[in-house]
Amino acid sequence: MSQKRLTVPPGMNLDLEHSPSGWVLVEARLGRHGQYAFPSLSLIRRSKPGRTEAIPLSIMADGRILELIELPDDATQLAWQLPENEQPRQPAVSLRRVGWLERNWHMGLRVLSTYAELSADERREIGLSLLHAVFDLPRAYRLATQHGTNFRPQSYPGWSARFNALSGEDRRQIRAHIARFPASPRFHLLLAADKTGADAVRTTLTSLQRQLYHDFTCIVLDSSGALDASSDADVALKDAGLAPRVVAQHAMADWLTAFNASLAGEWAADRVMLLRAGDALPEHALYWFACEVLAQPDAAILYSDDDELDAEGRPSRPRFKPDWSLAHLRSTHYVGEAALLRGGAVAAAGGVSLDCCRHGNYDLLLRIIDAAGEKVAHVPAVLFHRRVGTHAGDAWADSQWCATALGAHLARNGIEANVEETLPECRRVRYGLPAAPPLVSIVVPTRDALPLLRQCVESVLEKTTHPRFELLVVDNQSADPEALAYLGEIAGRPAVRVLRYDRPFNYSAINNFAARQAQGEMLCLLNNDTEVISPDWLEEMAGHLLQARVAAVGAKLLYSDGRVQHGGVTVGPGGCADHLHADLPRGEPGYCRRAVVAQELSAVTAACMLTWKPLYEQLGGLNEKSLTVAFNDVDYCLRLKDAGYRVIYTPHAELYHHESGTRGPDSSRRQRWRADREIRYMRARWSTRMRHDPYYNPNLSYHHPNFSLNWEPRVSKPWLEGR
Repeated sequence: MSQKRLTVPPGMNLDLEHSPSGWVLVEARLGRHGQYAFPSLSLIRRSKPGRTEAIPLSIMADGRILELIELPDDATQLAWQLPENEQPRQPAVSLRRVGWLERNWHMGLRVLSTYAELSADERREIGLSLLHAVFDLPRAYRLATQHGTNFRPQSYPGWSARFNALSGEDRRQIRAHIARFPASPRFHLLLAADKTGADAVRTTLTSLQRQLYHDFTCIVLDSSGALDASSDADVALKDAGLAPRVVAQHAMADWLTAFNASLAGEWAADRVMLLRAGDALPEHALYWFACEVLAQPDAAILYSDDDELDAEGRPSRPRFKPDWSLAHLRSTHYVGEAALLRGGAVAAAGGVSLDCCRHGNYDLLLRIIDAAGEKVAHVPAVLFHRRVGTHAGDAWADSQWCATALGAHLARNGIEANVEETLPECRRVRYGLPAAPPLVSIVVPTRDALPLLRQCVESVLEKTTHPRFELLVVDNQSADPEALAYLGEIAGRPAVRVLRYDRPFNYSAINNFAARQAQGEMLCLLNNDTEVISPDWLEEMAGHLLQARVAAVGAKLLYSDGRVQHGGVTVGPGGCADHLHADLPRGEPGYCRRAVVAQELSAVTAACMLTWKPLYEQLGGLNEKSLTVAFNDVDYCLRLKDAGYRVIYTPHAELYHHESGTRGPDSSRRQRWRADREIRYMRARWSTRMRHDPYYNPNLSYHHPNFSLNWEPRVSKPWLEGR
């Protein structure tokens, strides 16, 4: 039978009349970022015209498909079937027949790797055992493969039913755990009733009545007068099975004064949560929060993930949030209302105000941070259901009120800045620079590639509005006469120096060499295949770098066609380190608007990174011994994080990145060996970090860093710990 490789472009069928049958190896390369996750092949059997059989193919972290399938003799056509609106960057799948030895080698590797990943319970659930593999390897392979495709993106309601819903046994264990608590944290829930009326109040109170943890009080604050005697508020309260106190609109100021006084005294260790009518808590929410209070008693703010319940009560629109980031909170209220606040911290921050009852907790969170410090903890679980119909026009998302609160926070910290709304609920903070702006040394390594180099250099010199910078172009053994002539020409321009690095290519060593000769306080590492888009890119990045404990800032980089190439780096998801929001169209907000707001992340790319030169030198610069080409920027950022500094991504500094225009892909055997060695180094050096990136929620996929749902969540449920 023919051993030639057959290819199937998307949208086309392949006639299988003279193609391989039996076991064949399917191979494809779709790109690194999982944007085309979970396509399938469709088989059309001649014996049953019109009938198709879909064969799911799992995609590895590097975007490859390598899958064995068994083609029956009566299969007549093979079609590449993709999710709606998906188009792979390398649109072809190939297949070839494999012999017994190669087939069993691939099958054995898949079975053993899947077996090692699963717990004993998971192995029993899918029926996978090593004994079965010995006697029926194809069946064991199919089971392992089915497990690999079970984490495909599906609807959130299905995911929630699997991971959020409680069984009777769960409830029994929760009650048993509560009975063993060494102390009982007390919660004060302030429910702001607005013009939505009594039905919304009933929804919230009903969810509170169902709580498995009972040490809480609930006060209904009638901030809009919606629960006057003319309403059916009394019926709503009785229907919910609770009898909370209702504070009328005219009495709220006095009541809040007394409440805040209690928080400064006997209730200092209690926790406060602001809700609005229509919000709801899942039945285990206060229990889980109580567990976190006991584990982290010093946290001034505890916040969780949340979602929305639709009109039929089905969960939708989940927000799986990152861990704490002040830059992120300044950019958008990503914490939301799913937050418990320590009573003493609330009192020290000036207490709960009337505005909190009208507009939510954003101002209060900022005041607590200013008064108590950044003692914030995140619970990566959905412990809060937002009310239906939340939108930017709500009083609790009033953009002007939020901007005013943010401006007051910046003023309290002596920060000169302007606040601008970019998208609904999103803000850009333009940090002011000192009267004598810092000198920035921009380092651009290069070798030949004249068109790219000229585009980069001219865009920096012509478009950059930052008044003080020097441009250090580091020539790494260029041989092209035209490139050498251009290097000679720019060497005579003001603020430009051309340095010669006459050694084999080592990206880390080249940048370290240039850094030693840089004269600026700030050091900007910039690839020669970049092109400036926003003229204020350097002021934007420098403004962030000047903020407290910020040590590195990265820009938003776009491919030549406008798709996002870099929107920050996540460490762990994808297998090592990978770019967020890859291939997203320019201007698209991305997951929870994270592509368009400044935020703290684990790392940013050195294709455009601004850092402090003294700190760069103190940490030894980039790792030129173990990471000569790749991941040296990620390693540098992680060392900064270990030293207690922040790494910031800002989307408001935009550049094109015509990626790898000089170096090209790793294609030779030596290059692939070097790339594998660097990945192994990163996985060994940063193994703990890779198990949990604090800025990438563990409920999201770790197979593909694309913010899809994780069908193997890495979240420990407190009632199951220590069983």
